[in-house]
Amino acid sequence: MLTGDATQKIVKKPLKSPNKSADAFRTISEVAIELALPTHVLRFWETKFSQIRPLKRGGGRRYYRPEDIAILRQIKTLLYEDGYTIRGVRKLIRDVGLKNIKGAKNNLDKKSRVNKASTLETKTEVSAQLKIEYRETLEKTLEELIALEEEFCKD
Repeated sequence: MLTGDATQKIVKKPLKSPNKSADAFRTISEVAIELALPTHVLRFWETKFSQIRPLKRGGGRRYYRPEDIAILRQIKTLLYEDGYTIRGVRKLIRDVGLKNIKGAKNNLDKKSRVNKASTLETKTEVSAQLKIEYRETLEKTLEELIALEEEFCKD
């Protein structure tokens, strides 16, 4: 029973049509119900992820293949559960590939740690080099100031 609370959400449960096989194509409405997502989100994701390619029939009606649904499910998990952004998911797919996404978070964490370590080393090296250059510049400036002081003090 629904209450008057405007913030209450209706959660749709996955729909498994007894008349369709697991390999059957699904309409956007069926996929939206199965994944508990609005249809406009699915259409938006089609524009952001080239891997999602539903068949479009007359009148623009979309039919999703089982592979498309699996990809959508992975994208939904990455966005809503793992906290990725759309840009992050696109980068993940580009770097790791769709087939390797399940273990991708751990792989990226390792890669990220390596990148952070190498970045830190690079920053340390640059910092040390800059310190040497600044020190040399300061020493040269000090020598020039001492020479100027000696000239003015002679008079």
